[in-house]
Amino acid sequence: MGVPTVNMLRILVAADTFAPDVNGAARFADRLSAGLAARGHDVHVLAPSPTGRAGTEVRDGVVVHRMASRRMPGLDAMRVSLPWETSPEVKKVFARVQPDVVHTNGHMLLGRAVVQSALRADVPVVATNHLMPENIVGYLPLFGPLRAAFAEWMYRDLGRVYSKADAVTAPTPRAVDLINRRAGLTAAFPVSNGIDATAYEQARAAVVARRGTPGGPDTLYEPTVLFVGRLDQEKRVDELIRAFARIAPDVRGRLEVVGDGAYRGTWEALADKLGVTQRVRFRGRVSDDELLAAYATADLFCMPGVSELQSIVTMEAMAAGLPVVAADAMALPHLVRPGTNGELFTPGDVDGLAGHLRTLLTDVPLRERYGTAGRELIEAHTMGATLGIFEALYEKVMSGAPVAA
Repeated sequence: MGVPTVNMLRILVAADTFAPDVNGAARFADRLSAGLAARGHDVHVLAPSPTGRAGTEVRDGVVVHRMASRRMPGLDAMRVSLPWETSPEVKKVFARVQPDVVHTNGHMLLGRAVVQSALRADVPVVATNHLMPENIVGYLPLFGPLRAAFAEWMYRDLGRVYSKADAVTAPTPRAVDLINRRAGLTAAFPVSNGIDATAYEQARAAVVARRGTPGGPDTLYEPTVLFVGRLDQEKRVDELIRAFARIAPDVRGRLEVVGDGAYRGTWEALADKLGVTQRVRFRGRVSDDELLAAYATADLFCMPGVSELQSIVTMEAMAAGLPVVAADAMALPHLVRPGTNGELFTPGDVDGLAGHLRTLLTDVPLRERYGTAGRELIEAHTMGATLGIFEALYEKVMSGAPVAA
């Protein structure tokens, strides 16, 4: 990933959510900007401040310009920069940085202001979508038909902003189909979020070397099911807890939940109600090193969410050699191939999910076979390849050449 570039570019990355936020869009923007900087580019990021106060910091060789921000009502995990504060600050940063190209990762308040500044300065724009408006609408004080109507407005608004970009991408073909169909775009194309698999492979190898194959014959060992992500409604961790409870009486194993969100208390109470509190561990937010260790020491990964436009955490689990059980929804079938590297279940089918968990928790050779296949499949999603695609895309939009999928 640290390959030097021939043509150094000054790139301005706009991110409506960015580290230390824990979600796929924030992690992608963080890895994209750090990867581009490592390849020799002068990279700047515009993002909401995690503390609310404006300022500038340097992170992994990237200059991060933090905008003043407020808590997003109903969604404590995200902060937003308000229009009357954002627009003048974006103009100042834009004039100071004078980017060669802009890459926005959102169309909302901050992303919209950056696109407008780029248009005024005649700077080319690449836009990537990570958002399903339904995920935001669920936290707003809207009911019944109003939620659906507002989601449709958000899709149309996405189309209005992104139609001004020189190129539009989304992480998977399913995600591209979604915005082309719902936002009225016609030329978006898929570019994987990408993943640097090396760290996950090395962490897993260290665990195997230390204790032998996880899930081996040690009679004291309890295999672990892992979930990583925001604890919000669309992740459906309640289905995972219910499925785990159904097999818990007669199948050895533990469930580890990494992440935080609005539904954590509700799901902790559910685990208590179902009598599995002693076997379900809610870890909250963890450090990068702790997250690596969680993947390395787990035996099985589960993603029950129904709104994944790619699912970086599922890719990380595959890189760590974990078999995956995932909802047959949105883009997850692009990653999980039943009978090869994991299994899919119909959302809401708790018995079906329980059956897959039971099989994989009790069949060590099958886990190993699925895990090996997952590592091989994830090779098509390297971060180096993703960075190379975007570098070529930046050069193309700067030259004025037409962009084709």
